[in-house]
Amino acid sequence: MLQKLSIRNYALIDSVELELEKGLNIITGETGAGKSIMLGALSLILGQRAETRYFFNQEKKCVIEGTFRLPGDGLKQLFSDLDIDFHEESILRREISNDGKSRAFINDTPVTLTVMKQVGEKLIDIHSQHATQEINDPAFQLAVVDTLANHDELLAHYRTRFSEYRKNIKQLATLRSAAELARSKQDYEQFLFTELENAALKPGEQEVLETEIQALNNAESIKRSLVNTYNLLSEQEVSVLPMLKEAISQIQGIEKYKAEYEGVNERLRSVLIELKDVAEETVTLEENIVFSPARIDEINTRLDVIYALQQKHRVKSVEELITIQEELSASLLKLISGDEEIEKLTQEIEQEKIALEKMATKLSTNRSKSIKSSEKQVAEILFQVGMPNAKIHLEQSALAELGKDGKDNITLLFSANPGQAPAPVAKVASGGELSRLMLAIKSIMAKHMALPTLIFDEIDTGISGETALRVGDVIGNLEKNMQVVCITHLPQIASKGEAHYFVYKNEETARTTTGIRKLTDPDRVAAIAEMLSGKNPGKSALDNAKELLGYKE
Repeated sequence: MLQKLSIRNYALIDSVELELEKGLNIITGETGAGKSIMLGALSLILGQRAETRYFFNQEKKCVIEGTFRLPGDGLKQLFSDLDIDFHEESILRREISNDGKSRAFINDTPVTLTVMKQVGEKLIDIHSQHATQEINDPAFQLAVVDTLANHDELLAHYRTRFSEYRKNIKQLATLRSAAELARSKQDYEQFLFTELENAALKPGEQEVLETEIQALNNAESIKRSLVNTYNLLSEQEVSVLPMLKEAISQIQGIEKYKAEYEGVNERLRSVLIELKDVAEETVTLEENIVFSPARIDEINTRLDVIYALQQKHRVKSVEELITIQEELSASLLKLISGDEEIEKLTQEIEQEKIALEKMATKLSTNRSKSIKSSEKQVAEILFQVGMPNAKIHLEQSALAELGKDGKDNITLLFSANPGQAPAPVAKVASGGELSRLMLAIKSIMAKHMALPTLIFDEIDTGISGETALRVGDVIGNLEKNMQVVCITHLPQIASKGEAHYFVYKNEETARTTTGIRKLTDPDRVAAIAEMLSGKNPGKSALDNAKELLGYKE
């Protein structure tokens, strides 16, 4: 239930705090005082969008805060699913700055408007005279039957699976589109892949081949240089090795005189060994050089293949070509696996549709069973509110395809008078009949939905007298199951409340403001008397007000 509503800087309200009672709370007031402003403010903490032009003071932010006493088990799971701390006394707060930025909180945890709306829908149901048009909405008509069918768990399960089913259908369409596009490129990609695969490219081979072809193309000059090097080291009349041997012989003759000479000779011997090795290696290198025109042609042919592929694919290395080959392979493999995925998903969708059909059939059966009960319960309440001959007919028909709520379409037909064939509500119901019909439906739905709070905003349009008393009785009976807040202009309904609040305009300051106060028993008598006869009510009006309130002298 809503325990407390605090409103600051909204419409005509500078600052108001309203503490509500458990049963039936009545709100009345002067015309234009702003009774419905309270609901406008309340809707903000139920997730509705806000407009800064409705601020009382454009220089300040608007803050709406509601304190709720929550039923434990019913909402704990929802709070847990939304990752919000649950408290039996929870606070929903909305702050809107003058630049239009909005922040929402539940128990001081920042939340999105979507989350706030999810929670708000479980706390309060607001029904206004304008909301009677909701009765013409096919979704609402279906919801009436679903509420009384008492298959919330089955319906929620169906909706979850249907949502996944629709996602899978969308995914299948995406896969098929991608596969079609891939097939249109398949032949060309297969040609490119085969060409690269046949080339049998190896990482680094281009550099090796380019080095080898340079050596082969310069074999004669390389061979000549190696021979000359060997001759300089060993074979010429004045060559390095004989001269080095002579130097070693000279030092050897004096090394006995000083240790340093022996060290120099050791180094000369090391150089001699190294130079002999170099000379022998130049001979080996020279002998290994074989001028081969056939090998040159072979390498050039291989490099031509590599260069042509690089030019075709606009890359500069064999490694990049190998990467392209791998990508083409993956693309071709994906096409094959994509076909398999399409086949698998198609089978899953077919199986899911069979399961959904079964669930939808169960929902249809439940709805069919609840329709008679729904029609009867609504007729009983319509009888109570002065429409003894009124009746509704809930017409069930099948949809061509599965929908988010199953395969049913519910059409609500209404008849107010004997001999009148049931017809769509919008065509045959007057304003007063529409209000009472909606009251009857909402009353039944509210009991089954176990909402903590139900709010009626001037749904008494088009009724008066005895009918108003009966409507008041129906609204009064609702308080046995929940908290009810009723904004009304009828004294017959106002008299049914356990708590009565009066909305007034304060025009003493430079700017008109709206305020609200809880009425004492004497104040209630005066307020209802004014509702009966206008300002300055006489004794008869006061007596009538006391009678409505059940006061005894």
